[in-house]
Order: sequence, then C-alpha cells, then structure tokens
Amino acid sequence: MWPEYALRGRRVDFALCHPPGKPIVFIEVKQVGQGADAERQLFEYAFHEGVPLAILTTAQEWHFFLPAERGDYGERRVYKLDLLERDPEESIARLKRYLDYQAVTSGEAMDAARADYKSIARDREIKRTLPEAWQKLITEGNESLIELVADKVESLCGFRPDPDVVVEYFAKETSIPLRIPTKSKAQAPSPTIISPIEPATVSKASLDGMGFMLFGQNVYARSARDVLVKVFQEFAKRDPTFLDRFATRTRTGGNRPYLARSREALFPKSAHLALDHSYSRELLPGSGWWIDMNLSRQTILRVITMACEVAKIRLGRDLIVNMK
Repeated sequence: MWPEYALRGRRVDFALCHPPGKPIVFIEVKQVGQGADAERQLFEYAFHEGVPLAILTTAQEWHFFLPAERGDYGERRVYKLDLLERDPEESIARLKRYLDYQAVTSGEAMDAARADYKSIARDREIKRTLPEAWQKLITEGNESLIELVADKVESLCGFRPDPDVVVEYFAKETSIPLRIPTKSKAQAPSPTIISPIEPATVSKASLDGMGFMLFGQNVYARSARDVLVKVFQEFAKRDPTFLDRFATRTRTGGNRPYLARSREALFPKSAHLALDHSYSRELLPGSGWWIDMNLSRQTILRVITMACEVAKIRLGRDLIVNMK
C-alpha cells in the first residue's frame, strides 16, 4: 500500500500497487457529504492512470467502482458497504473479496468485481426492460396473459370474458393504446353479414366491409373470428397441404395450437374450454379440423400472419384484411 500516492500534481490517499510503483487500486478517503465531488475526482485519477478498481470511503461507507465500465458513477459502482448496517461477517467477506492482498495481486479481486458488476448490470437491465415487456404483452394481446385473466374472471363470477374485452380493459387501465390493424383507403367499416360457416362470398369489387381481399377477390365476414375462419378456408382450397403444414408449424415452433384435429387438442391445458363449443369451430363440416375461436383481434391478426408465411402469401399485398 502506498499512502499519499503522487499523481500529476495531485495525491490519491492510498494506492495498492503490484508490482511496486504500479497502482492497480485507488482508495480515496472523504468526509460524509463530500461524495459527489469525490467520485468525479476519483474517476479522473483512475481514468488517467488506467487503474481498474477505485474505492471511495468515509470509513463507515465503502463504495467500490469499476471506472472503465459503462454508465454514470452510480451505474459503475460494484458494491456499497455500510459497516454499521451490515453484519460483521458480511463486511469482512466483502472487504476480503475486493482488498485481500492475494486476491488483488493474483487478479481474483478484479475478476470478482467484474462478475458482481455484470450481475448488477443484468438486474438493472431487467428492471429497465420490464415496463416495455409489460406494454408489449398488453398491446400485442399475449394469449397466455389473456387466458390467465379470463380464467380468473370466470372462476370469480362464472362467466368467461371475450378476449377482446380483456385486451381493451388492459389498454384502458394502463393508458396504452391498442394496436388495431389499419385498413386501406378502399375499405369502409360497414360489414356485409353472412353465416360463419357458409361458403365465402366472393366478388370482383373493392372490399367495402369486414373481411379480406385475396388476390383481388373479396371475401366478406361477420366478425374478426369469421375472417380468420374464411382465410383458412381459402388457403386450404388453394393448397390441400396447407392445414397439415400450419398445424405442424405450431406444434414444432412452441406456439399455441390454433388448429388441431380435435377440440381437446386445441386446449391441452384447459379442458373446460374444449367442452364449451363456443371457443372452437370445425373449419368445414366433416373436415376433422378444428380452429381456435378464443382469440383477441391482435392474436387473430398474428395467426393470419403465420398462415400467410406457411402459405407463401404476402400479407398486405396478396391478402388485405379488414377486421373493423
């Protein structure tokens, strides 16, 4: 240890050197209340000399920093030790971790400090990202979150809410706008009502109601779920292998099985949903394919996007969807 280490006309209170004359740790001792200026001064010392570990102490409090890392002074702090608040055993262990002679000279102290910094930085990044993740879960209509809330509502009152009702509630309570699919200028909000299982109504005119336009041909629907059913019906007409390939993708990609050979297979973790026939529909009578109807509009759009990828159809060009 080198007290009053001379540094370009200034002095650092203590420098731990290895080999002699080469500082690897700076220790600055300050009175309580002088922390802000002391941090800036200590970082300047460490930066100019390339010292990897800097310590600021008031005797009671010890602040351990890695000056070369990213962030402001606080973000580059590895650990704060208050000798009056910590147990003696913990204080001893922490001081040995960063200041033990053998640990410092062998580089173990620096390795430990860097490992601790990475752990702190990871936790800080997690906390910083949590609000964004929560917003995405809400705005994108995450199925697992919607089902969890819907299950709880059903268990409390006996009635299961529509997925769109749950999504709208999230948006209202959190002031996060919903991501509703936009429609083209040629689209209008007045839908043409047709039966959800009758053959698709096709015309050459521009799309002027709820439904979709596939390769220039209009298919009208009565609801967003009906749009989903009819998209799958049209894709299956064009390619007899489409349904098998889509079902295989959802099974192997870790996605929810939006399409399956039975109601039970659609809801492997929610048997009560399989028993309620309003939550699923046979794609075509006698086809043996069942499609999930317990979906929000955001999820329906995501499923249609997946279907387009499987069918090699360009969403927004070959297929234009209007669910308003």
